[in-house]
Amino acid sequence: MTLTGIPLPGTAPRDTTRTGPAPAPPAPPAARVVVVGGGMAAARLVHQLAAAADGAGSPASARPARRPLRVTVLAEEPHPPYNRVLLAEVLAGRYPTPVIALPAPAAGVAWHGGARVVHIDRAARRVRCADGREFGYDTLVLATGANPVLPPLRGLFTPDRRLPEGVHAFRTMDDCLGLSRAVRPGVRAIVIGGGLLGVSAARALAARGAQVVLAQQAERLMERQLDPNASRLVLRHLEDLGVEVHTECRVRDVRAVGGAVRSVELADGYALDADLVVLACGVRPRTGPAAQAGLAVDKGVLVDDALRTSDPHIHAIGDCAQHDGTVYGLAAPALEQADALAGFLAGDEGARYTGTRSLTRLTLTGPGSPFDLAAFGETEARPGDDVVQLADATRGTYRKVVVRDDRLVGGVLVGELGTVGALARAWEGAEPLPDDGPLLHLLTNDGGS
Repeated sequence: MTLTGIPLPGTAPRDTTRTGPAPAPPAPPAARVVVVGGGMAAARLVHQLAAAADGAGSPASARPARRPLRVTVLAEEPHPPYNRVLLAEVLAGRYPTPVIALPAPAAGVAWHGGARVVHIDRAARRVRCADGREFGYDTLVLATGANPVLPPLRGLFTPDRRLPEGVHAFRTMDDCLGLSRAVRPGVRAIVIGGGLLGVSAARALAARGAQVVLAQQAERLMERQLDPNASRLVLRHLEDLGVEVHTECRVRDVRAVGGAVRSVELADGYALDADLVVLACGVRPRTGPAAQAGLAVDKGVLVDDALRTSDPHIHAIGDCAQHDGTVYGLAAPALEQADALAGFLAGDEGARYTGTRSLTRLTLTGPGSPFDLAAFGETEARPGDDVVQLADATRGTYRKVVVRDDRLVGGVLVGELGTVGALARAWEGAEPLPDDGPLLHLLTNDGGS
């Protein structure tokens, strides 16, 4: 016997009539992207992800997101995102802090300032902050940046492991604001370190009327970026601003009285009175959270072309990342890495980061016209390289390019940067140079830039 139209016990009758199209399947849940760090790389990443979600025409939005993203940023600094490159201009009094602010995060981004991540649980895919808050993730992005190098000087720390009053690193907005409060005309300031950061800090303090001494352990200023001729021009510019520069000079001792700095002692025993000491000795990638989580770490957190770490659910960008053996520690590579990762997370499986050829550019302001310099690639020639130089001692200008196997491999310009665009394009392209003109053409033709 066949029963028709009679429901089985405990079941409801099935309605076989169709009154419209089948309902759409439910939307997939938003993927949780947690970004650890609130610097320039993190800000660029979330901006590009927001642009992708809005369909804006940006590299990150070449394809629509394959899955909605819910983005959370855990920024250790309490300040909104800012352009770290311009901190020296704030210290010099040239810019107020709002001028260097980066665009505010999009409305859909949960930005938590003052959130210091202390533990990453890879198995549970959760991170824990120092205040006990926990956040789950589907994708974790480490943008933890770098810490200032604190040199091994006697007396650098008080018994409770704090820097004495008047001793400052120069890395964060808080460092900059602390120095700004302390500097005043006539204050005696010692800058330890003569690289890009030290030169910028010395110039900024001098602009505020401080009596500045710069102590550089290497034989010349900015030795990683500049050749000896360009370094001498930087030295002359600082001296014109009243900065006393000592090269091949090692500081060995910081002397504090009552918890406040009073002097520094050099390796030769000579002491310099000091009300302020600025530590500009470089930075070191902040890899602690990654190492504690068991990720592969060398100088930085190791990443592949998709900016993935040894855990495929965790990526790293910016100053903490080491790609193809290189830790860049510069703004331009950090932004390019953020763009590439944003594209990947937004659904572009082909988005990759293949490295950056970075140009260092610095403008020093002071009495008279600004002092500009730019350097890229290898500024020191090898045997067999072709070198072309133009120098004008009266105007304080200098241009130099290094050519190897008919390709531009580096250059440095001081004072006049009209040709920097053409030179940078020739260097970045790494193409053979045209043989229809002398190398001097590279230094005198701006290529329309």
